[in-house]
This record gives sequence, C-alpha cells and structure tokens, in this order.
Amino acid sequence: MKQQVLLSTFSLIATVVSNALLAGLMFFNNPPVYVQISLGVIWGMTILASLFYMPLSISADKTAIYINRSLRIKAIPLLDVMSVKMCSPTMGAIRICGSGGFFGYWGWFKERDLGKYFAYYGRSSDCFLVELMDGRKYMLGCKNPHKMVEYINSMINQ
Repeated sequence: MKQQVLLSTFSLIATVVSNALLAGLMFFNNPPVYVQISLGVIWGMTILASLFYMPLSISADKTAIYINRSLRIKAIPLLDVMSVKMCSPTMGAIRICGSGGFFGYWGWFKERDLGKYFAYYGRSSDCFLVELMDGRKYMLGCKNPHKMVEYINSMINQ
C-alpha cells in the first residue's frame, strides 16, 4: 500500500516564500560576488538537506514501512514495530532539529505527552504514530492515514 504525502497550505507558502526570499537576496541591490556565492551555497545546502528528509509518500508491505523521500528511502522493519495508531501532533510540540514547514515537517520534535519523536509529514491532520520496540517513535503522515494504519496493523498482527 502506498499513499502520497500532501503538504499543508502553510508548508507550501513557507517553502515558496523562503525560496523566493533567498533568491531575491542573492541579487537584490547588486551585492558583492562573495555575498552572492555565500547565499547561493547556503541556499543549495538548505535545499539538499530538505530534499534528503522531505517525505514524498509512505508505503508499507508485509515486511516494512517505507518513508519515500526525494534522495533516499527509509525502511522501518515491521518486526521492530510495537504499535501504530492515529495521532496528530499538538501545537505544543517543540522542534529540536528539523523543519517546521519548509518542504514539509521533518526532524526531531518533542511533546509533553508523546516524548521525543522523528517526524515525516506534510499536514498534521494526516498523522499517525509508529512506536518501535526499542522506544523510538516516528510521527508519519500521508493521504488516507486511517487506511494506512489499518493496513500496517493487519500486517503486524499476521
């Protein structure tokens, strides 16, 4: 089963505006070449890091949950999964390291109720929590999250 990750309106706006601002700063008021090069390098590194973590889709089969990203696919073996349940992140989540909307939501977050988790999602309304046997947690999000949770749970309980 495979479901696409849809970005929230805020995430789309944050991504477009941030990229436009960085591009504008590179050429606004004709800055010195070293400033243009520095901004270009920062922009390029930011884009590469974002593309490395940005979730495009979530898929699952009888062996693993896959987080399909632009530059790499992360696999979470189902043998390591303890539970999967619907769970939306709260507004009180603290971003430890990652993105709070730029090319989606990804990175380390911490909440009072859930503790620390790694997130890969586009909209908070599409989220579900994957808890592993070793205590690690992943907040994932995709289109039709209820179907994905049902499917993963059916694979775990086989």
